[in-house]
Amino acid sequence: MADNVTIQKLERLALQLRFDLLEMIGVGKAGHLGGSSSMAEVVACLYFHAMRYNPANPKDPERDRFLLSKGHCVLIQYAALVELGVIPREELKKAKTLDGCLQGHPDMDRTPGIEAVTGSLGMGLSIGLGMALGLRLDGRPNRVYVVMGDGELSEGQIWEAAMAAAAYKVDNITGIVDFNHVQATGPTKQILHNPDIAKKWNAFGWEVLEIDGHNIGQILNALEKAKKVTGRPAVIIAETIKGKGFSFAENNAAFHNGVFTEDLYRRALSELQAQRTALESRHAQEARP
Repeated sequence: MADNVTIQKLERLALQLRFDLLEMIGVGKAGHLGGSSSMAEVVACLYFHAMRYNPANPKDPERDRFLLSKGHCVLIQYAALVELGVIPREELKKAKTLDGCLQGHPDMDRTPGIEAVTGSLGMGLSIGLGMALGLRLDGRPNRVYVVMGDGELSEGQIWEAAMAAAAYKVDNITGIVDFNHVQATGPTKQILHNPDIAKKWNAFGWEVLEIDGHNIGQILNALEKAKKVTGRPAVIIAETIKGKGFSFAENNAAFHNGVFTEDLYRRALSELQAQRTALESRHAQEARP
């Protein structure tokens, strides 16, 4: 069970990642806010607590691997890498421009800390499985974490990789499904309904953990449980809200890849500042004897 100090630190970091998202997208530039902000707590827990990762040496052979299969949401990974000091902070304002190293999809050649080129949906789990098998062959203790979107689960290659991972009893890989119920053009149920996701993963031979993807304690507990699973892979299905933290973007497909007007940008900044004030107030109350 994570202690309160750790939970509070990660809550602050998740909120800071959302501030970074806002800075990267700015005004008048399209950015994948929805599926990036839905993963802020999960990404904070991975990079700042659960993963073996040395920011001073992003290519350290002893590191755990993080793969964002839904690569269009890489802004949230960039935010974490900036907060870790892997990427210079000044790159935030240059995101998705030719002058910067932060492109709209992950680029392992140009961007420090990126493990693979992803974004053609459905491929990340296959790449992660290959990495996990390679690490196992080398006798390394490293783990591989692969984040997938719930809309992405319509891709057949996901299930091929899921079947192979179970068949080979790969237990050094953890899948995480961002179950936010909304994809590029609308609710997933209306586009290609994929019911009983947890039952499907279980039927494919995976250990399944279902959590609130915005609850830091539940995320940390699930990540710890996944590490202890042996003889089979584990998947965490994280129930989230697309656009979390930005009231006008929550559950709104228009902000899958939306554009901020000047007014919306100011509103978003004001909402995040209010959330920071409320968070610090709650933390102060929790600290009282």
